[in-house]
Formats: sequence, structure tokens, C-alpha cells
Amino acid sequence: MKILVAIVLCLMMLPMLPAMAEDAEMIIVYASVPADWSWPCIWAWSSDGTNAFASWPGDMMEPDAANEGWYYIYLPAGMESVIINANDGGVQTDEIKIDKKSAWVTVADDKTAAVFFEAQTAGEAPAYTERFTVHAQVDASWKNPCIWAWADPAGTNAFAAWPGRVMKPNENGWYLAKVPVWCNSIIINGNAGSVQTADIKDLDPANLWVSVHADATFEVTYEDPTAPKADDITVYAKVPEEWASPSLWAWSHPDGTNAFVSWPGEALIAGDDGWYAITVPGWINSVIINANEGSVQTTDLRVDAGKDLYVTVISAQEATVAYEKPAE
Repeated sequence: MKILVAIVLCLMMLPMLPAMAEDAEMIIVYASVPADWSWPCIWAWSSDGTNAFASWPGDMMEPDAANEGWYYIYLPAGMESVIINANDGGVQTDEIKIDKKSAWVTVADDKTAAVFFEAQTAGEAPAYTERFTVHAQVDASWKNPCIWAWADPAGTNAFAAWPGRVMKPNENGWYLAKVPVWCNSIIINGNAGSVQTADIKDLDPANLWVSVHADATFEVTYEDPTAPKADDITVYAKVPEEWASPSLWAWSHPDGTNAFVSWPGEALIAGDDGWYAITVPGWINSVIINANEGSVQTTDLRVDAGKDLYVTVISAQEATVAYEKPAE
């Protein structure tokens, strides 16, 4: 039986911005973007190479209901630079320095950005809350699917008005939206709310997938039904002598699914024959060999999925890939 989790993180509301304490654990970044920038996201990092998110294009920003045209997101306080992007990462700004401060960014049609450290929005910033992702697959007759979410039995709603948050379409036929972790109940709906599922209750605050049929019946799973599946493979690598403690970074292109949580990936294990090796999921089709704690690396190397790899690194600019062990 699932545990109902309704931790009202909105009680953790941060102070009114931009005056945030230097020891605050989070900062807020607002962005105003061109009209043709759909589903704006943010990529954020610090000068020591720490990324706020696991993979490009980062995380979706939330529309601020009180400030039309503005989107916001909370970031760890140590973030120093951001990139605002949209259209599944297809358009983006250059690096924007925020220097560990809350910021308001306006993006022009030519992708240039201006950054302000004084509030450009009215009223208080929305309260910080952790979010999880709801994925939904609906019948083709359900247009512009939305999600309605709330805490049961308290009745606190996540969104201001029915039918709730419009869900973002993905290339794989699924839609997604972010929901506060204090929500344990949702409804998937479409056609401006005229078709809907029954209440979907007793949910854990974790990423989930809802398959909705034409008759509004549904199935729910916490296992990604779209995740690529393949037998594991082994990646072998030879690197220059000055490349200390080499690691592998690996992912699936173009969807951006990473094999590892954070850069520089996982350490390669030295073998007796001079080759380093590591076992990874067979669905990867892109790799980077790096070393010296990620400070030196190859370019992105596109490879065939499902095959063992032998990567010979000559320099950061030159590497060869083979699918059989090269002759000595």
C-alpha cells in the first residue's frame, strides 16, 4: 500500500527576492522569452564544473501566474552561470553570469539576454517546492492534454484553475508536466477539460507514467515504459600517459538520456593489457573519454548502440573508435 506523502514544502517559502540571505540554499531565476520560444528551460552550472541538472536542456521553468510572460525556477545557491533555452534546446542564449544571485533575465528575439539583480516582476516570488514529473499518453482525440493536481484529503490545489497545467508534448508521443511533491492526486484531461480520467489517487511523489485510453480508463506505472532496453556492453579505452584516472561519460543521442548521474561519469578500470574498461547499458550511442577529474576530454563520439567499443585516445582533439580490439 502506497504511503500518502503530502509534505507541504510551501511552508519553506523563501524570503521576498531579490534580498536573499547569503547563506540561503536556493536562489530564483526568472526569464522572459520571445513568443516563439516554447517550454523554456534553464541550464545552470558553477565555475568548479558542478551542473545543476543531469542533462541538457536542463529543467523546465514554471510560468508565474501573477506575472504574465515570466517563467521562474529555483536553483542551488552556488550556481554562477545559466543558459536559457527553449524548443527542446533548439534555441538558446549564450552564457549568462548570475554570480550566485537571484536574477531576472529578459531574452530578445535575437537571443541576446539582459540580466537584472533587482526584481522585474510584481509581488512575492512563488514558494519553493520540490517537483516530480508526470508523463501521460492519451488517445489522439484528446487535444492539448492538461493535468490537474492536488493534495488529498486536504484539497489544496497545485494550479489556480481547471483544467490545470498544459502538458508539454514530446517526440515519443508522451506529454509531461511538473507537479509539486505534496500532491498525491491527479486528473489527466483534454479538449479544454471536457474529457478526463477519474481521480488518480494515492500517488507517491515520484516520476510516473499514465497511459490513458479513449474511454478515459488508465494504467499508472513508476517504471519508464519508453526507456531504451539493451544488453550491457563494455567500453574499452587507451589514453595518453598524462591522462590520469580516466572516466567515461555516456548517453543516448538525441534524447539526452545519460548513463551516469553527474560529470565526469564513472571511472574506467585499468586492465593488464593496457586497456581501461567499464560495463555500461547497451543503449548508449555517444561517449566522451575524459581524465584529470574531467578537465581534459575527447569530443563527443557517436557510436553504434549495442556493440562493445574500443576507443583509442590520441589527444583531446583526436580519437578513434573500433568495434573489435585493434591489433597491437
